[in-house]
Amino acid sequence: MPRGTFLVGYRVISADSHPVGAAFTYSVGAPSATPNPGDTTSGRTDRIVATSVSAGNYLGFAGLILVVGPVLVLTALWPRRLSARGPTRLAYLGLGLIGLSALLELYLQAPYDNGGSLFSASGADLSAVFDSTYGKAQLVRLAVVVVIALLLPAYLAGRGGRPLQAGLAVVAVIAVGTWPVAGHPATSNAPLLTIISDAAHLASMAVWLGGLVMLTLFLLRRANDKELDAILPVWSNWAALAVTVLVLAGTAQALIQVATLGALLHTTYGQLLLWKVGLLAAVLAVAAVSRQAVRRRAAGVPRLRRTVLLEVVGAVVVLAFSSALVQTTPARTAAAVPANPADQGIYSTTLTSKLYQLQLDIEPTRVGNNEVHLYAFTPQGAALTVKEWKASAALPAQGIEPIDVSLLALTESHATGTVTLPNPGGWQFSFTLRVSDFDEATVTTTVPVK
Repeated sequence: MPRGTFLVGYRVISADSHPVGAAFTYSVGAPSATPNPGDTTSGRTDRIVATSVSAGNYLGFAGLILVVGPVLVLTALWPRRLSARGPTRLAYLGLGLIGLSALLELYLQAPYDNGGSLFSASGADLSAVFDSTYGKAQLVRLAVVVVIALLLPAYLAGRGGRPLQAGLAVVAVIAVGTWPVAGHPATSNAPLLTIISDAAHLASMAVWLGGLVMLTLFLLRRANDKELDAILPVWSNWAALAVTVLVLAGTAQALIQVATLGALLHTTYGQLLLWKVGLLAAVLAVAAVSRQAVRRRAAGVPRLRRTVLLEVVGAVVVLAFSSALVQTTPARTAAAVPANPADQGIYSTTLTSKLYQLQLDIEPTRVGNNEVHLYAFTPQGAALTVKEWKASAALPAQGIEPIDVSLLALTESHATGTVTLPNPGGWQFSFTLRVSDFDEATVTTTVPVK
């Protein structure tokens, strides 16, 4: 390769379907006189694509809420004298949103993976998405939407009996399970626990918010006082149970996906989670007021309508944070990856003499075994044939005399070796390269070791 500084960009797809990318530079011979003009965005995701993916997630969550709420209320709490046409339409709207979300996410995953623009997906990109766990989960979700759409009319009409109810319940469990299987929970340190807790979190959220939507749009508007006296206490107990499961399941996920206080405070995932928890706490405070209003019917329906509406509005915002969290690297993972390449424990430098330039890489620059790589070049930057390699490491500040580093020549211009460094500190490395029968030169550098 020609002499100068080069930029390497990379992009890989993690096991939880999210792209991970970055870039780094290296020099051949000597650094370029001017910064490398190459593209430094290869590891980034197009902003429109990322926003669209989050919007697709939001539609899926909203659809789930709009299906679960009407079906649950129509099954157990709906007054017989009222027409069920509105809630039924709402349930089918929810199914449509889930299906639309799955289709959008199947397509958007392709440009999300390849790092291109919204319309950069090729047939090969889409095929790769379909073959992935993420794509298969979305295809299963689409199939489940079709099955539920076929079974729901008979179920809401009271036909089919227990076999239909059991079949619909199984399909519903499969549908809810597609979310954790396609995301972070399936790749955590405890996948079974996080998949179950995420599914429980999602289902309890759908029950709670779906019930609130039904109260806001229908029951508090159409039901009379006698019917509300029968409905509201039951719903209040259901909501309390759903919120309890929501909090417990969310806490279990947070403990696994965040793990440490530092990860909570200093990662994007942790900060989004804190905002979500804060907003959820505010919504639950409003819910407590609603619960008191249910117990004291003297407060009147208008006040109850206002507090329930506030719950719904707050929940809509919380749902937006949930959609963003789905597309954000978990805090545990983000905290484990240093933001600064220098923090990764790799020491890299170019040492020069009149006879050669020596590219030096040492890692992990920590107490214990360290790997050394040496690349020799002429002063003009061409690969240099080395007759003999010698290296040593010393720590004079602590009285440690030079330790010989055994080197193995892999090619005429590349050698590698391993050295055990017993103490932290500024280790002085010396390298002597003999480039002919009579010519040799020594270069030195100080390497910080933790």
